[in-house]
Amino acid sequence: MPYNHNNSQPLNLMRISKLISLVLRHKPEEIGLTLDEHGWGNVEELLTKMQPRYDIDMATLEEIVRTNNKQRFSFDKTHTKIRANQGHSIEVDVELQEAVPPEILYHGTGEKSVVAIDEKGLLPMNRLHVHLSGDEETAIRVGKRHGKLVIYKVKSGEMSRDGYIFYLSVNNVWLTKEVPVKYFER
Repeated sequence: MPYNHNNSQPLNLMRISKLISLVLRHKPEEIGLTLDEHGWGNVEELLTKMQPRYDIDMATLEEIVRTNNKQRFSFDKTHTKIRANQGHSIEVDVELQEAVPPEILYHGTGEKSVVAIDEKGLLPMNRLHVHLSGDEETAIRVGKRHGKLVIYKVKSGEMSRDGYIFYLSVNNVWLTKEVPVKYFER
């Protein structure tokens, strides 16, 4: 297990991963990191600016990227840049490729969101895209994090035929700008 070199305590990779997620998806200013227009941050700068909180090295960062169960992060080919694959609330273009979705996708959420969703549809809220799952099991895992579980079944094939654009992130999350009410059911 990696250790914090400042005090020989084991590093909590989950906590470090959450900070990296916050920085790369929402608040690079949290540690003073600069991201380019595609969401890439310099790995050396990230490691240096993480130092006041976590004394991590490249091996630890690589382990976090490799073992993240949601595969949230990617390195460029040279491992000199890192970015979040999706889920941003800041304006970046992660160079998503358009993709034709399957006929049905799923969205898991908490019961507290149902009234707004049933009225206005699925909206990205504070993110750039609505996140959809290719299978119900993943939607269940995601939705359970938001309280009492509600699953929406999205008619993504019909949406696509009607001109809505979908993207598939490198970690297999389906993304679109919105899902109007007429395209889903609970």
